[in-house]
Amino acid sequence: MKVREVLDSLEGRRLAYTTVMTILDNLHRKEWVQRAMGGLAYRYVPAFSREEAAARALRQVLQASGDPDGALLYFAESATDRESELLRAALGKKQRRS
Repeated sequence: MKVREVLDSLEGRRLAYTTVMTILDNLHRKEWVQRAMGGLAYRYVPAFSREEAAARALRQVLQASGDPDGALLYFAESATDRESELLRAALGKKQRRS
């Protein structure tokens, strides 16, 4: 999307064009979005899926916690049965690939 398209899609929010442009530029610099020239303006696309973005954010939270191992263990202990099931399945796949 171009900056104008992003701005127009933000219903109910009154942001300046330059604010949206700056945010997209920052996201590009942090490699959260990719951009390519499309005519006279950049077109921005997500660098990864919503799930991948959530996983990256979770990794950042763990690293910023001061005790990533402890935070991860606490999360695992507080996981629902469904979350525990998903984690076990994912870990089983990872071990088979190793």
